[in-house]
Amino acid sequence: MAIKYVLSEKSNPMDPEQPKKWYAHAKSAGDITLKALGKEITQRSTVNHADTLAVLEALTQLLTEKLAEGKIVRFGDLGSFQISIGSEGAETEENFNSSMIKTKKVSFRPGIDLKEMLNNLKFEKY
Repeated sequence: MAIKYVLSEKSNPMDPEQPKKWYAHAKSAGDITLKALGKEITQRSTVNHADTLAVLEALTQLLTEKLAEGKIVRFGDLGSFQISIGSEGAETEENFNSSMIKTKKVSFRPGIDLKEMLNNLKFEKY
């Protein structure tokens, strides 16, 4: 199956006088809920649906807790999650304080399985 994409015309924000260019953007094919994922896991395994959902919910809670503790959470060949931050700069180390941290996000680094999937993707215009 191919990933659908759409095109949009954009100008260069660093040089608005340059001619606009066309860029591809992935077009979502919808989404899937945790409950629906649980059903699919149940269909592919010998674990019942209630147990699957319980494990997925616990995994979600633990992921949140461990990230808040500053840990990198590794999911084997799937990949890893960690907290990333960005801040304003300070003239000296002594002048820096935590209120200068302005952005925070969860970063995901794909593992072997996802990298392989990305390398094998096919694309199709929407």
